[in-house]
Amino acid sequence: MRKTDKKIDNELRLKLTYVCEQALKDIAGFQWLTHLVNYDDYPNSLMVVCVFDTNENLNNYLQSDDSQTLISLIQSEFKTMDIKLKRIVDHVSYDTEENCLQQHNGNWALRLG
Repeated sequence: MRKTDKKIDNELRLKLTYVCEQALKDIAGFQWLTHLVNYDDYPNSLMVVCVFDTNENLNNYLQSDDSQTLISLIQSEFKTMDIKLKRIVDHVSYDTEENCLQQHNGNWALRLG
């Protein structure tokens, strides 16, 4: 990883930590988030994965009036970094601890890799 990539990654981590802290307080079932990126195609390759505890809680969130909360928080933090993406929804995905446990025996590195 180049020095500039490391700097961007550190800033991304800080901004997404803020998003995570807000979501933990405000969104039922939200557990954590992470980001994936290929710096050779940054920011186009940037992906944020938001993880919930159960499929039921994820579905409840996605069907609620607050279903844009995570996307709005992420987009707001990206703007402070001057990250411009055509469609933020293409760069945010959702998953659950329940699915990882069933499909990858709880191995997130394998699931995300």
